[in-house]
Amino acid sequence: MRLDEDGVRRRLTPARVARLATVGSSGAPHLVPITFVVDGDALLFAVDHKPKTTTALQRLRNIERNPAVCVLADEYDEDWSQLWWARVDGQAAVLDDPADIAAAMRALQGKYEQYRERPPHDLVVRIDITAWTGWAASSS
Repeated sequence: MRLDEDGVRRRLTPARVARLATVGSSGAPHLVPITFVVDGDALLFAVDHKPKTTTALQRLRNIERNPAVCVLADEYDEDWSQLWWARVDGQAAVLDDPADIAAAMRALQGKYEQYRERPPHDLVVRIDITAWTGWAASSS
């Protein structure tokens, strides 16, 4: 069954991980897992302390060139009546205001204990959501 915005929010908000899709300079999609928080009509994620070769990440370069992004979370279960997916589309930007970054960090720390123990870097992306879509096998 197709999910309305409230149904997408109910599934997406508590999800622990999602996939961020950006568009590379060649036009090819670039997909990475993210931890995130939904904040009203926005989704926030940070470049965190998990091992990376650099903080000059492809996803950030892609957003700078083309801010149109998509985020997808889903649930798989052997009981296919429990399947669902939730997707948001939007416009992304790296935050530069210290107050906005601090508020985003507090929101992320509220969801993830790991961020309370070891706060992310100060690179935070805000996605202003323009579309909420989803599907679920059942209404539960």
